[in-house]
Amino acid sequence: MSFKRLDPEDFVVSSDSVTATLWSTGAPTLTQFFTSSVQEAGSSGDFYLAVYQTSSTLTSATPQFEIAYADSLGSGSTYYNSIVPGKSPTLSVYGQYRSLILEDENATFTFGSSTNTLTATHFWVLSVDRAQYKENLFPGSLNLKLSGSNGIINLTDDSKDNPVNQFLGSSRYYQLISGSNGTAGSLANNGYVANSGSYGLVFPDLGTILLNPDAISQSIHVNSLRNPNTPDNNPRILYNAINLGASFGLNSEETITSDYIFVRARNSEFNYSENPSFISGSTGEVIYDNFINHPQVYATTIGMYNDSNELLAVAKLSRPLLKDFTKESLVRVKLDF
Repeated sequence: MSFKRLDPEDFVVSSDSVTATLWSTGAPTLTQFFTSSVQEAGSSGDFYLAVYQTSSTLTSATPQFEIAYADSLGSGSTYYNSIVPGKSPTLSVYGQYRSLILEDENATFTFGSSTNTLTATHFWVLSVDRAQYKENLFPGSLNLKLSGSNGIINLTDDSKDNPVNQFLGSSRYYQLISGSNGTAGSLANNGYVANSGSYGLVFPDLGTILLNPDAISQSIHVNSLRNPNTPDNNPRILYNAINLGASFGLNSEETITSDYIFVRARNSEFNYSENPSFISGSTGEVIYDNFINHPQVYATTIGMYNDSNELLAVAKLSRPLLKDFTKESLVRVKLDF
């Protein structure tokens, strides 16, 4: 075993973006959607509806995303206490996402930009299950089809039309527009709805999509209900539109950071071994004369140690590397984290 201190120029840091399918089916587009009657009827059903890739009764069933409905007035769900109006699950959901995204309990959501905006007092939430994506949703891969009594609409983010990052609070976002693969289908209105702003907001780093009920209602007549102190089950209304559309395409994205370490063995280095076959156990002398002036060794492993001589990482060579005084070696070690 031999040691050599690495120099700063021996280290190179590289970052690569890796995309992958998001759904448990392994396909980029989810075409079948299932819910659980047990979950919907349970205590969590007042707040969200879980959507699976297969029947919830099968062991392979995994939540793919959840649908919730938020209302600043607390409409569309039953009050926690009938004598305290407005305090309901829909108000709690609204407050949750206002705190998470806007980071200000007095702020409001706005769908759209420029002269076509809508201040949102209610919205649907599509929250992709955290286990399904690695780091964030891949911008430009969102293709969601909704079906209503007035037809079908295809929704995507506007990441290709507006590639400059925008932020609400500390969260990166894109507008949800009509179109596909990050581009508006109609350049006339940038994929927005007249007087209703965009179809919602996409937050790739949060795995969250907010949908604008007013724009969706105006386009395909899928209408949310806002009755006070009433279980309107708005998550089920959006689920039906998604289920009838039968197409939800989305990928995940992950940044892999790698450290490349270049280990150099010059011609005069690492030519001897501490293997007992080199040295006599009784005298400590080199057994064979040709091991003195013409040694040959085979390197198989590189260990990374800190200044306390603690082994931190091990790199195995793909094959033994012959080393003698006539050869120099350069080995690139890649550390992913």
